[in-house]
Amino acid sequence: MAKATVQYVCSSCGAKAPQMLGRCPVCGEWGTYEEEIIQRSGPTAKRSFSASGQPKRLQDVEATEEMRLDMHNGELNRVLGGGLVPGSLVLLGGEPGIGKSTLALQVLMQQGERKTFYASGEESVRQLKLRAERLAGDAENLYISSETSLERILEQVKEIEPEIVVIDSIQTIGTEAIEASIGSLSQVRECAARILEFAKTRNIPFFIIGHINKEGSLAGPKVLEHIVDTVLQFEGDQQYMYRILRAQKNRFGSTSELGIYEMQQNGLREVSNPSELLLSTAREGLSGIAIAAAVEGARPFLIEVQALVSSAAYGTPQRSSTGFDGRRLNMLLAVLEKRVGFKLLQKDVFLNIAGGLRVQDPAIDLAVLAAVLSSNMDIALDAGTCLCGEVGLAGEIRPVNRIEQRIQEAQKLGFRRILIPAEQVERLNRSHKPGIEVVPVKKVTDAFRLLIKKD
Repeated sequence: MAKATVQYVCSSCGAKAPQMLGRCPVCGEWGTYEEEIIQRSGPTAKRSFSASGQPKRLQDVEATEEMRLDMHNGELNRVLGGGLVPGSLVLLGGEPGIGKSTLALQVLMQQGERKTFYASGEESVRQLKLRAERLAGDAENLYISSETSLERILEQVKEIEPEIVVIDSIQTIGTEAIEASIGSLSQVRECAARILEFAKTRNIPFFIIGHINKEGSLAGPKVLEHIVDTVLQFEGDQQYMYRILRAQKNRFGSTSELGIYEMQQNGLREVSNPSELLLSTAREGLSGIAIAAAVEGARPFLIEVQALVSSAAYGTPQRSSTGFDGRRLNMLLAVLEKRVGFKLLQKDVFLNIAGGLRVQDPAIDLAVLAAVLSSNMDIALDAGTCLCGEVGLAGEIRPVNRIEQRIQEAQKLGFRRILIPAEQVERLNRSHKPGIEVVPVKKVTDAFRLLIKKD
């Protein structure tokens, strides 16, 4: 019989060692080495695939646009970069219960005439049937299987010849080529490599669903993310109905796009206009609320920034933010104190981005300061005004990207006025006259004088 050997692999970077190490000498992480058992039955098999044959000069390669499959799901198409590339391998990760399997099954049921295949190592076919009935989609050409053997799954794919395959999940399937237990680092790595080879040689796109660990990163070896073509992260608070789909890696498109879904009883609904859902209709006359024109990728939308400033109940004032970087909040509060003269040293400041979203666009800086100032003075801002602008340490309003799209989004939702950086007013397209008042501001103090007007 072949002798089983033991090696230790870093789950962070994939480095190998003959013995257990406390700290990885390659990536420097602590406690990441895990034991894996490998059974060698002979010389190491070398797998390879080639689509081009002999090497070619770059200038001799014919440049043709890659065909993409329309997924009949606008938000997913946006994140993928315009559709699914044939032969690609997509990894979908997210928190337990966030809706990864629901999204994958629902997308397959939206394919219509296309033959699709869903292989699950976590659910039985009866459970998949119940979930499909809840989603109420077209499942005429959808094949399902409950299988944990990778060899058997690939044989089923050969028999069915589907156009799209989903494997749920990579941590629940194993290959007979190695003796390690299912879900181990070596099994995940080997299964992903075999799926990649199968997808490329047969030009079939695969979605593989992956678990995440307690730190929030994808479980398994780091090489898993390097193997796949696209890494999608499905995120959102389970207490909120919104779900965000982001691309952390995409060989065929941008990683700055995002898709927004709303979780409902019968599945996920695409949110084509998130601004209407993220804005509260009952903000009239309430202090501490400002509307920001934000952009994620190429998509503009308006969000509601809420702030609450109160006297510190304890010795040390609290600084808390939800959906916004806490360190940037501290910086903006320092600008507010130094450049505007408002003392907040003895006050608690709480900031919230409504809807459970996490926004990283620096263009909402001005709206954050406006909401804090409004709450501190207990004066409501004009409900028909929105803001966009990055705030510098000197209190100046710095330019932001895609300013025209932000203005058009505010106009579409019925806002009467928008405050933008003064440097960008001259760059606006003069041929297009928006039906909204565009007000240029150079400094934070200029914006506050326009916003805070006591009767």
